[in-house]
Amino acid sequence: MIRDLTEGEPQKVLWSFTLPMFVSVIFQQLYNIADSVIAGKFAGEDALAAVGASYPITMIFMAIAVGSNIGCSVVISQLFGAKRYQDMKTAVLTTLTTSFVLSLILTVAGVGVSPLLMRGIRTPENIFSDGDLYLKIYIGGFTFLFLYNVITGVFTSLGDSRTPLYFLIGSSLGNILLDYIFVAWFGWGVAGVAWATFLAQGVACVLAAITLKGRLDTIETEGKVSLFSMEMLKRIALIAVPSILQQSFISVGNIFIQSLVNSFGSSVIAGYSAAVKLNTFTITSFTTLGNGVSSFTAQNLGAKKTERVKKGMRAGIMMAFAIAVPFFIAFFFLGRTVIGLFLTSDSELAMKTGMEFLRVVSPFYFVISIKLIADGVLRGSGAMGEFMVSTFSDLILRVVLSYVLAAEFQTLGIWLSWPIGWSIATVMSVVFYKKGNWKKTKV
Repeated sequence: MIRDLTEGEPQKVLWSFTLPMFVSVIFQQLYNIADSVIAGKFAGEDALAAVGASYPITMIFMAIAVGSNIGCSVVISQLFGAKRYQDMKTAVLTTLTTSFVLSLILTVAGVGVSPLLMRGIRTPENIFSDGDLYLKIYIGGFTFLFLYNVITGVFTSLGDSRTPLYFLIGSSLGNILLDYIFVAWFGWGVAGVAWATFLAQGVACVLAAITLKGRLDTIETEGKVSLFSMEMLKRIALIAVPSILQQSFISVGNIFIQSLVNSFGSSVIAGYSAAVKLNTFTITSFTTLGNGVSSFTAQNLGAKKTERVKKGMRAGIMMAFAIAVPFFIAFFFLGRTVIGLFLTSDSELAMKTGMEFLRVVSPFYFVISIKLIADGVLRGSGAMGEFMVSTFSDLILRVVLSYVLAAEFQTLGIWLSWPIGWSIATVMSVVFYKKGNWKKTKV
């Protein structure tokens, strides 16, 4: 259902709009976690480590998809809020055309350099082959992943957060079922985990594209809608390119951290892989709320309703805190239980590693959540310079400090870099929001 976010009480509108998005995150992360759980339980610690070792590289490809999602959703939301429907449709078609071509190029290049990437992060020999195989199959399905993320961004731009939820529920359940069949029944190991994701994502992408076409056909426009517009591409790129760079920079930074973690052996890799999947679940929840705030901000700035944006910011922080509480309790006090979902009882070093990571970072979820909501306002207004400064500062600090502190405190030093980077970057994002440059956006 297409929805105008510029009308109604801001807090209620934002809650209603973002709740399906948050449920979507639960299902999305559910099947990401299921990959690791099934690999660890049915294929062993090395299989879990292999999937985990390739994870930061897969996130580079995901970063490009997510950055494109952000770029198109901000522009489309602004045009929708301003009732410029012909331009809005042109923006959608331009994004889809460009994304398809770019995804094909990246797929071919990614499969070719997969072994080099795995060597580059110092993947241990006992998990190298499985990690490389998983990565190649994952990259082979990148076109589906890319287009699905972009289509999801279009739906949310139109105020529709429920349709992506329905597709994601089906995709997640299908992925988990295929994971179990391929790994537990067929004994395909890491390859089974990868093929399950490939097939589930492919079906979801095709069905989402068909649904989007039908939805856009219901919006009447005057004049011809262009399949591709260079002018519109430039406008989208102004948001998308910094977003892609930001997302990619995070992924590259995570590769440096993964490389450092890999130097401690496969048991530490397995524990870290389990914990970082859980941590990603939390951070992605906050990021999704931030994306909802971005769409809300973009539509309301397009309609020149600045005060609604401020109320949306306050509502977003309240929602983020409500989400942070259960994650903190589960990870800080029940760490052995949640890490135990991934590992067998004889993986004591891996278990200790995962628990230590979660206890260090989970108290700071309340801090990073504020940053990600503030970032939602900055991104939705097109204030990408300030958005990138705070994000890059966080990442640079985390990467540098992880190496510096690891020399003194071993793996504990790596984990300590997270709360330090988060805290400094949060202060920066809040200062940028308070300055108010985001109010000057033009549609």
